[in-house]
Amino acid sequence: MLASSRQRKVMRIAVVVPVLEEAATLPRTLPAGLAALAPGDELVVADGGSADGTAAVARRLGARVVSGPSGRGSQLNRGAAATTAEILLFLHADTVLPPGALGAVRQAIAGGAAGGAFLVRFDSDRRLLRLGGWLVNLRTRALRLPLGDQAQFASRAAFERLGGFRDWPILEDLDLAWRLRRQGRLAIAGLRVTTSARRFLKLGVVRTVAINWTIWLLFALGVSPHRLARWYRGRRPVRRPRCPGGGTA
Repeated sequence: MLASSRQRKVMRIAVVVPVLEEAATLPRTLPAGLAALAPGDELVVADGGSADGTAAVARRLGARVVSGPSGRGSQLNRGAAATTAEILLFLHADTVLPPGALGAVRQAIAGGAAGGAFLVRFDSDRRLLRLGGWLVNLRTRALRLPLGDQAQFASRAAFERLGGFRDWPILEDLDLAWRLRRQGRLAIAGLRVTTSARRFLKLGVVRTVAINWTIWLLFALGVSPHRLARWYRGRRPVRRPRCPGGGTA
């Protein structure tokens, strides 16, 4: 009787989505996350002060919204704190989960992983982006350091032991993966999330990859994330930032 009771207990998942000015994106991406939820799972959108009606769109689509200052790390921590599920899945607003994603997450955590993420594909058929996706997945398998737009996940226990995301303007996702890997096994699910190529298409694929790798190298050499964020923003077209953080490639 006790064994069958344990088998019936399914760990709940809280999906936390950080957003800033994503009213146009959420109707394309949020329904997939909602459709994946099982009874008892949670979906929280952590808004960073959007002025385009993002919060209203999220509520209309069925998500719970928490609001506060912008900054991806602090938004993710705020969203996680508003949930009670045993597993946390951090999903970028422009990333779509594949069928079976939450089952794969539950299986990984039940199998003893501290956390993990997915492989990735871009929502573009351009040859360079197909190659870029292949390289991201090769790097992910080799280094086991998946980034934010690969739908990172963690057990709540591991996440809380680490103190959550650091309140950095950039690279908070790389830092979390690094620290989770030290906590225990980091699982890479064989499924692929689909993430937007909009940043690559806006800045150019080669330029975006070069900027990313430069930032990671400088970070590894000890340059502060705050200094790197100032340099990164100076390389981009002038606009209100979307919620700065890491990315693939």
